[in-house]
Amino acid sequence: MNETATAPTAPLRARAEIDLAALRANVRALRARASGAALMAVVKSDAYGHGAVPCARAAVEAGAEWLGTATPEEALALREAGLPGRIMCWLWTPGGPWREAIEADLDVSVSGLWALREVTDAARAAGVPARVQLKADTGLGRGGCQPGEDWAELVAEALRAEAQGLLRVTGLWSHFACADEPGHPSITAQLTLFREMLAYAEGQGVRPEVRHIANSPATLTLPESHFDLVRTGIAVYGISPSPELGAPADFGLRPVMTLSASIALVKRVPGGHGVSYGHRYVTPGETTLGLVPVGYADGVPRHASGAGPVLVDGKWRTVAGRIAMDQFVVDLGGDAPSTGTRAVLFGPGDGGEPTAEDWAQAAGTIAYEIVTRIGTRVPRVYVNKGQAG
Repeated sequence: MNETATAPTAPLRARAEIDLAALRANVRALRARASGAALMAVVKSDAYGHGAVPCARAAVEAGAEWLGTATPEEALALREAGLPGRIMCWLWTPGGPWREAIEADLDVSVSGLWALREVTDAARAAGVPARVQLKADTGLGRGGCQPGEDWAELVAEALRAEAQGLLRVTGLWSHFACADEPGHPSITAQLTLFREMLAYAEGQGVRPEVRHIANSPATLTLPESHFDLVRTGIAVYGISPSPELGAPADFGLRPVMTLSASIALVKRVPGGHGVSYGHRYVTPGETTLGLVPVGYADGVPRHASGAGPVLVDGKWRTVAGRIAMDQFVVDLGGDAPSTGTRAVLFGPGDGGEPTAEDWAQAAGTIAYEIVTRIGTRVPRVYVNKGQAG
């Protein structure tokens, strides 16, 4: 995403306004909740759609000691942009850019022997020891090494490579499956197994700099899971990881993205007028329609057709009929705002506008997806770029 901000007053078709002061405040609030641990700001997937480089810089300014990405390419892009400090990446496939990651001083995650061997070979070729974090599968069933013999074998081989000066085991980590579901029995089970796998590795001689399992929900609600480092993703952007846990304000968080568009057309139509593909909406009487020039190509979920909320001239409106690739319609109920009037799809909510969670409910998904899917046709406009906020 282009980091250069377009002026907020520019006559844009649509824009996603990114409030960096809110992001910095969120990082500070999360650090306060996990004051005994370092904080990783996860900026994968272009910072959940908010723009990786500017958001990473703001997070570091607010005290995030680590940055995290899924892919090595994302992490390397941060380094190329001049981001200093510790950066970790964890989603590797065979033949990945191990040597480039080593030479960029990234922390890389290893879940199995194939990855450990590839990173060891790359370190030997580079003549620089790799920074490696061993991931344990404590119950998520996704990435990570299985407990028992697999874990023992991975730990043993990592220690042999460390003794040869080819790597340094900098971390031991895992990931929760259900931390966003308070009281779920898997939470205690995973914590117990994580402690056992930590104890085994450390008993064999591993001396990690950081041990970590806490994601955003665990950071907010499970202090016993904080260990040395917490990995905060969606909470950095001011979105609650689960409505059941509380709204953002309950945790001192504020949503960072506001998505809006300029109404492209307002017109009077008679009753019985079909609206958008398939005529799933027909006007109940004479009314005005407003054309909002964003659609599913911009990341507005088609599943929210007929349900997505929009604030226009201080009133909530609902998407009328199907969301198309580039546009959708709202029934303005007889009101006639000027073309160019701002239609706010979602934002923090304190100005009366819907939130990303409202759109998630309308689309039958989660707020993570709503912000992450906003596409590259929508310019990111960065406000409050200074560190005062």
